[in-house]
Amino acid sequence: MIEKNLDALWKIVSKIPKGKVMSYGDVGKLLPYPASGFQVGRWMARCPDGVPWWRVVAKTGSLPIGKRAHHLHREQMRRLKAEGVGISADGVVNMAKHRV
Repeated sequence: MIEKNLDALWKIVSKIPKGKVMSYGDVGKLLPYPASGFQVGRWMARCPDGVPWWRVVAKTGSLPIGKRAHHLHREQMRRLKAEGVGISADGVVNMAKHRV
């Protein structure tokens, strides 16, 4: 069950277009065995190379990866901004505009 969800997770995240984001919960609802946003966040920590992990954010638009690793927070902000994603001065993605 977990492996099936992980394969689907990577496929879903890989299909998020440049300049768009999804919340952890949004992704979790699309899995074959729906999962919470919290669980998706835990799985995203194992994201394989080539999957655009930076396009998955909290439902509020915040970037919770900063709790785990500040350098990844900076990297996520850099990548999102490079794709044209609007981020406020306090580091929150404009979900109304950029959510898939």
